Parts: sequence; structure tokens; C-alpha cells
Amino acid sequence: MAEITTEKVTLKVADGTSMNAYVARPVEPGKFPGMLVFQEAFGVNAHIRDITERLARQGYVAIAPELYHRTGAGFEGSYTDFPAVMPHMQAMKEEGSVQDIQAAYEWLKSNEHVISDRIGSIGFCMGGRMSFLASSVVPLRAAISFYGGGIAPALLPRAANLSGPMLFFWGGLDKHIPAEQIRTVVDELKRVGKSFVNVELSDADHGFFCDARASYNPTAATLARTLTLKFLETHVKEIGQAQKA
Repeated sequence: MAEITTEKVTLKVADGTSMNAYVARPVEPGKFPGMLVFQEAFGVNAHIRDITERLARQGYVAIAPELYHRTGAGFEGSYTDFPAVMPHMQAMKEEGSVQDIQAAYEWLKSNEHVISDRIGSIGFCMGGRMSFLASSVVPLRAAISFYGGGIAPALLPRAANLSGPMLFFWGGLDKHIPAEQIRTVVDELKRVGKSFVNVELSDADHGFFCDARASYNPTAATLARTLTLKFLETHVKEIGQAQKA
């Protein structure tokens, strides 16, 4: 695994706001694929920063934008206090989310360490929905959604615009995302002819990938991690190592 460095950056968004983001990348010289990392409802917290760093160790330049920058810059919610999260979630609008995606994507695309045409995304919970949205907004090589509730019905009209293959993870015990909603997503992607992989882990609950949550399932997380890395290697990362500068 690569030695990494991390930093915080500030991005300018099209609506005139500023958005902080957490960035991790390999230390070694060269250009690497880029990854957008979209937060859970609880902010760019230790878990999301850890995901960003894990991707960097696998040879990606990863950026996790703070999607609550309009209502609570730096917000990190507690997993046991969901009511505190709700005002920030409810204040998010699709237009603003699109602008946030574009700002983070443009940062990656123009970064000297990134192979500009090899960018993907990954997101968790609320971020899983954002990952789907991102694939319809900017030209991603691939996108991954972990238990992304709310894709159906609101974002399904965007399915025909998905720019690359998608990998979906769902928990079979997840009461937050009905099976009917998942079927609707799958059926629509089939209808519009999009490439995707749909994975249901039958004994996993919502948030199963996060080791800071009570619903963490280490077996399911290990399987999902393996599939995630292979999916990204196949669709985002160049065969072999990063291009050397």
C-alpha cells in the first residue's frame, strides 16, 4: 500500500459559496486515478476521512467534500443523534448538490496528481445517492453506492445519463430502504440499458460498512471492500500502476 499525505482544501462553488474538503493521495510522484468520496448524513467525519485515506493507500487521489457547507461547515454528527442531522439534510437541494459535485470533480480533474479522465465516485447512505447523482452530472468512469436511499423515485429520471458502470450495495436487513425501492432502481437501469452490479448482503443492516456504527458487520464489510477495489481496478484504475510523471 502506498504511503499517503492528507490535506484540507477549500473549493469555490458556482453559487458563490465555499466548500471545504478532505483530500488524501499517495506521496510518490506521478499521476493517479481520482475518487469523489461522498459522506453519510453525519458529515465528513472520522469514518469518511478513513475511507478517503484507504483509497489513497490503494493508489487514488481521493476528495471528500463537505456537503453541509451551506448550513454547517465542519459539521460532524453523532451516530446516536440523528435529529441533529436532519436540518442539514433537509436544507440540501438538488441544484446545490449538482454544483458541489461539479466543484469537487473540477478540482480533481485539474489537479496535477490526477489522471484527468480516470475519475470515479463512492458514497455511503446519503452519499450513495450523491454518487448516483454524480454519475449523471459529470463524466465518471464508474460509481459506487452503499445503501443509497432516495435514488428512487427522485433521481431515476437521471438514470439514462449515467456516465459509467455502477456498483450498488444494499443490506438485506435494512428497514430504511424498502425492497420495492431497490427493485425500482434495478428495473430502471435495465430499461435504459445501463451497466451495473447489484449486491444484496442478506444479513447486513443499514450502515454495515462503518465500523463506528452499531450496525457494523465485519464479514459483509470485508466482502464489500473486496468487490469495491476490484470494481475500481476494472473500471477506474489503469491496468498496472499509476502513470509516472
